[in-house]
Amino acid sequence: MTPTKSELWLRFQKYYLHLPGKVDFAIDVSRMDFPDEFLSSMKPAFEKAFDEMTALEAGAIANKDENRMVGHYWLRAPELAPNAEIKSSIENALAQIQDFCAAIHSGKINGAHGKFTDILLIGIGGSALGPQFVSAALAAPRGGPMKIHFLDNTDPDGIDRTLAAIPDFGCTLTITISKSGATKETRNGMLEAKTVYQQNGLDFGSHAVAVTSLGSELDKVAVKEKWLARFPMWDWVGGRTSELSPVGLLPAALQGINISNLLEGARICDQATRVRDVQKNAAALLAAMWYFAGNGKGSKNMVVLPYKDRLALFSKYLQQLLMESLGKKLDRDGKRVNQGITVLGNKGSTDQHSYVQQLREGLDDFFVIFIQVLRDRSGASMQVEPGLTSGDYLDGFLEGTRQALFENGRGSITLRIGDVNELSTGYLIALFERAVGFYASLINVNAYHQPGVEAGKKAAASIIDLQRRIVAELARTKRAQTVGEISVGIACDDHEMVWKICEHLATDSDGRLKKNGSGFVATYSC
Repeated sequence: MTPTKSELWLRFQKYYLHLPGKVDFAIDVSRMDFPDEFLSSMKPAFEKAFDEMTALEAGAIANKDENRMVGHYWLRAPELAPNAEIKSSIENALAQIQDFCAAIHSGKINGAHGKFTDILLIGIGGSALGPQFVSAALAAPRGGPMKIHFLDNTDPDGIDRTLAAIPDFGCTLTITISKSGATKETRNGMLEAKTVYQQNGLDFGSHAVAVTSLGSELDKVAVKEKWLARFPMWDWVGGRTSELSPVGLLPAALQGINISNLLEGARICDQATRVRDVQKNAAALLAAMWYFAGNGKGSKNMVVLPYKDRLALFSKYLQQLLMESLGKKLDRDGKRVNQGITVLGNKGSTDQHSYVQQLREGLDDFFVIFIQVLRDRSGASMQVEPGLTSGDYLDGFLEGTRQALFENGRGSITLRIGDVNELSTGYLIALFERAVGFYASLINVNAYHQPGVEAGKKAAASIIDLQRRIVAELARTKRAQTVGEISVGIACDDHEMVWKICEHLATDSDGRLKKNGSGFVATYSC
């Protein structure tokens, strides 16, 4: 039976959690159709989740695949680190970032053509997604000390487009981010950028910094080529939770973003979400709603709709955080479970004109997370109609969509912040990090390893090896061959992959193979 307005008002008051303070955060789960007894029934599972989070923050081994602690929570509270060495390392890294950025901004450290005005960040996955999200949310649209550009893929055309947009490499600082230094996409981007510097008569090292592990391949390159600086990455911080480490703090500070406030926002959230009461703990409430929506099996997609352009990249950031952390074949007991939550999203009210139609009337395979920002803009708003502003319409679209979905039995959660600033952005980052940790405990998976990612890397390496063998075979025989002949020559039974590689090499701009004929009977030669 459809609840009355009065009943909805009572439910709203019961399940609306407001945490006033510097961030002024609130979460409303009243439009998720869980019964009143649901949260109490989850209490034993959450007691375990709270215990596991406490142990994690104290330095328990969480990534057993690599015998590693998981300590991204220490980044905003070094005093919680399990030993003095880690505490000192975090504090020293933060001081190094602040000193380096001050030297860059003051012109004490310059490029070949003068003061640094641009940043080229080279990374992939968490090494790019976090910095991209924070830049979009917080960097000044104009008037900031530096403008940032990203190389986050190994797509040659994408690399060309990014590098072409940089006005002067002599005033551009390149940040290369890779924990191991062996990530091929990042290595490729760095080599391509280095070549452009050299083509412009510039020394790459005097325009470059590294964020990497001590002693990594990248670290060795940076030392050998006398790069400007090296900043640490630690084995206890995963890429998807690295935004509040030097990975994200360095580029943010260079853009003029207040990283102290970013860290403080995360610290405030951590403190608020240590409360061992699900209904008073925003991260636990989020995890509980994810569990309820998908029956603890991820059977419904999460659609993230921030009603603020600044937060448009948040859903993309959350895709990696949730899907890499929770998308697991096996649980912690080795049982096959195929867990995960699919994250989708864009921004409101753009989606009023795209897929909200399906959300309201199509497949019931999702729940929505609305993100509402109370402050419309930094200055006064004009009236687009008597007594109405653009912001009034934005808010109206959010509330209207929420109501329309509820009327059709579609669940939603609303997160509310007062404004998009460093404090609230840090808070949102920490909120979802902790919700992921709680939810992983509820479904008994390890959120801190990524065997599927490693499998993909190994598969890609085997394709590259196969390409080398094909080219070597054609160079050795010095004659045109069909795919079948090439496959026999290199003792490979994967004819499909041989054909695809030959097609790529014969079609790319370098024309590394010559193709004669068409279809599957074509021949290829060097």
